Amino acid sequence: MTWSALNTGAARTALLALGFALGGWFVGHGFAGARAADRYVTVKGVAEREATADLALWPLRLVAGDNDLGSAQARIAFGVRSVRAFLARNGVDTSQVETQGYQVTDAYANQYRSADEVSSRYVIQQTVMVRSDRPEVVAAAAQKVDELVRAGVVISSGGDYGSGPTFLFTRLNSLKPQMIAEATARAREGAEQFARDSRASLGGIRRATQGVFEILPRDQAPGVDEGSQIAKTIRVVSTVEYFLRD
Repeated sequence: MTWSALNTGAARTALLALGFALGGWFVGHGFAGARAADRYVTVKGVAEREATADLALWPLRLVAGDNDLGSAQARIAFGVRSVRAFLARNGVDTSQVETQGYQVTDAYANQYRSADEVSSRYVIQQTVMVRSDRPEVVAAAAQKVDELVRAGVVISSGGDYGSGPTFLFTRLNSLKPQMIAEATARAREGAEQFARDSRASLGGIRRATQGVFEILPRDQAPGVDEGSQIAKTIRVVSTVEYFLRD
């Protein structure tokens, strides 16, 4: 074998060795980079606001019974007039009050009930729906509803309606942008604290999820319904994932 052939073989061997070395370097650093990209922290940010209901709905379900249909109708009409007068006396704007769900039941039409078991053949039900943008006025009137009972108006709390007003907050959209920004800022504060504690630096956002806005009663306790309170708490929780860097 000649000297030139030996030199050529040695050169090829050296090039192959260098190629393997460089390949190993790139692969190793590639895996290290992938691991670094997988390092992230998941944090939650909470934003809360106190809010006041701006709409009140108060369904008053009236019931009147009699063996004479005309008398039952007269009683229900008396009840509707009494409710309207009661609302007006207590400062509730009656221009948005309307009657709904007029229903007449004939007990004799029930084949499983005898006439001896019927105290009133005809039972009429009608709902007076109160709608007001002054919830505090409706709440005050609801405290005096016993005046209607003393006047002879029968009010039922059964059926699809509760026994009192429902207070709603309808301006949620006006709060959303500011609350989302605040929740995101709180999440970043938590992520920065985590990065400092773990001796890392905070990278960009890997993923973010906006939570559902909740309208809660201000006074939260077992059995307390949000719709029964004028004062409410609005809450949103945002979940954000941040990359961590060495």
